[in-house]
Amino acid sequence: MKKIIRQLAMTVLILCLFTSCNYNTRNTGDTNKSLKDEKILKVHFIDVGQGDATLIELNGYTALIDAGPNFSSKRLVNYLRGEDIKRIDYIIATHPDEDHIGGMDEILKEFKVKNFYAPKLTKNTETFKKMVNELKKQNLKIIVPYQGMELDLGEEANLIFLTPLEYQWNNDNNFSLVTKINFKDTSILFMGDSESEVERQLLKDSHVLESNIVKLGHHGSKSSTSIAFLDKVAADYAIISCGKNNKYGHPHKETIDKLDKLKIKYYRTDLDGNIIFRSDGDYIIKD
Repeated sequence: MKKIIRQLAMTVLILCLFTSCNYNTRNTGDTNKSLKDEKILKVHFIDVGQGDATLIELNGYTALIDAGPNFSSKRLVNYLRGEDIKRIDYIIATHPDEDHIGGMDEILKEFKVKNFYAPKLTKNTETFKKMVNELKKQNLKIIVPYQGMELDLGEEANLIFLTPLEYQWNNDNNFSLVTKINFKDTSILFMGDSESEVERQLLKDSHVLESNIVKLGHHGSKSSTSIAFLDKVAADYAIISCGKNNKYGHPHKETIDKLDKLKIKYYRTDLDGNIIFRSDGDYIIKD
């Protein structure tokens, strides 16, 4: 009976944390003093092992897409501190798998978070419960975005949600929030763990996919990243976030072969460590 009561209490707590897409985000006009040049977009694909975590800095705004697995939470916190991050304007949890939200409770404890976005998808895991409990402690609601919703990143810049789509997927990965940053003539696409089914739907409005950089879906798995998708994105660079010698064999050979065929330069966190790109909106440079 006590176990049932605890489960009911957690369900009520989760429902209370979710809010509609009409939720007004808090004022994010203040700036991080650590930014040397606020007109430069800086994107960090952070090496968190087998998982995802991406830090975005632009115009005094900071955003974090995913927070890696549990075992890398301290590494992620230390990386953000090393970048002198004190406030995060937007956190996006693409979906509730452990390798994407494992470090989220620590991030919420250690940094001032203003807005938190996630799909309307729950998971009965300790990792998810820890995140939900920490959100409650920080008095943060889960904002469920809608397709086409935009987040302000300052002058000539935004982050747009390309999903959620109005489908009931059988695979949790396909509920991933797909996002894209636009800054002048520079654009970066983040696929979460979305697989080929989502790619096919996004291809119906393919002009929105074109990007300079794409963070490939599902750690370079062959279940994502079709030739048709890569062709429409037409990226100069592809990023694969995965752990060294991971048990899944990511990235799969099929994915690497596609990148080679289309002559897309790629970087892997398992081989290259932290991967950082900068852009002034016209030119892109890898650190």
